[in-house]
Amino acid sequence: MLFYSTKHQSAPADLEEVVMQGLPPDNGLYMPDVITPMPAGFWEEIDRLSFPEMSYRFAQQLLQDSIPPDVLRRIVYDAVNFEAPVVKLSEQLACLELFHGPSLAFKDFGARFMARMMAYFVQHARQKLYILVATSGDTGGAVAQGFLGTPGIEVIILYPSGKISELQEKQLTTLGNNITALEVQGTFDDCQHLVKQAFLDQELRSRLNISSANSINLARLIPQAFYYIYAWAQVKNTGKPVVFCVPSGNFGNLTAGLLAKRMGLPANHFVAANNANDVFTHYHRHGQFLPRPSVQTYSNAMDVGNPSNLQRIQDLYGNNLENIRKDVSAYSFTDAQTITAMQHAYSRFGYVMCPHTAVGYLGINAYFEQHPQPNAMGIFLGTAHPAKFLDVVEPALQITVPIPQNLQALANRQKVATPMSTHFADFKEYLEGR
Repeated sequence: MLFYSTKHQSAPADLEEVVMQGLPPDNGLYMPDVITPMPAGFWEEIDRLSFPEMSYRFAQQLLQDSIPPDVLRRIVYDAVNFEAPVVKLSEQLACLELFHGPSLAFKDFGARFMARMMAYFVQHARQKLYILVATSGDTGGAVAQGFLGTPGIEVIILYPSGKISELQEKQLTTLGNNITALEVQGTFDDCQHLVKQAFLDQELRSRLNISSANSINLARLIPQAFYYIYAWAQVKNTGKPVVFCVPSGNFGNLTAGLLAKRMGLPANHFVAANNANDVFTHYHRHGQFLPRPSVQTYSNAMDVGNPSNLQRIQDLYGNNLENIRKDVSAYSFTDAQTITAMQHAYSRFGYVMCPHTAVGYLGINAYFEQHPQPNAMGIFLGTAHPAKFLDVVEPALQITVPIPQNLQALANRQKVATPMSTHFADFKEYLEGR
């Protein structure tokens, strides 16, 4: 099986090249050449399968003959070794909790899967592999945990100074070993731009073997589809049509859900919930994609002003916005609305959520207000543990949030990060010095 670039200016690539290179030379994004729906029997028996088993079958169908089945099974079963429960709040609302992995964020699924796949492919590499990753908050911690101690791989994480929570920062600056953090004096978009420039610099790439761990890498995105099918399996016996609401920043998470739908997931609709960085919402409503510098919000992992994965969504729908609108609605919300939503969910259901999850809660409620469906089940994605955002959650709810042990262990560790400007020349010089 081969993979093509969304810009269609690069030659098709095999899975190893897709995973190890991250981006095609034409600066598009890789997509599978063929997307074959799962057989009907899969959806009929899915509620009798374990989470790892359904994930393996889904991945095998998508990747076809790109990787030996026994290798893929081992990768999936090792990566998907924690739960993603659907927690019911009411007859119509439920939260898909995706924060039960090592870094307490949904990105653990993608990072663990990708780390194991890269470890398999790097066995054949002649030189060390450098993973470059830009983070707006949660990606960095998940990638750091996923790749920690992986032989033959060095991870370099770029994060925006002063724009992520203290515990998020500790997750990427205190591990050491093969994990290095660069504190960029700019925004997430500046971090992402530096990474993209590195991939497009042929001189640099001739000297260093580099790849990406952002959702621009297809290996990060594929396993994010797993928890959509697992969520549907958990509510299948209700017989209710399902609407997923996805807190969205760089749009890898939504893309994964739409990929699962293309493969047969019986989801009725998707809702993209933005914070004040509402580039996609504007595109959805007005047909114009106008990237702009991101602004800082309480839901910082979604502070993205130029979402990369929109390319993939457009590609999935033949660059036809009307077709996208049939499957996806879009809303955006302010920080004030986010705080109010957190308070509402706590007072009504006793449920504590992080700011990102609260944006998803707002999105699903807004959708049902506009499109009343009393018999539908709205599942909003719980993307991170509330303890990662104590500075927002505790004042908003006037409570003390228990901190999981693995986060407590980081609290007293010393931050180690290298300052970095937003100039590519400085970043290139740093990389060449490696």
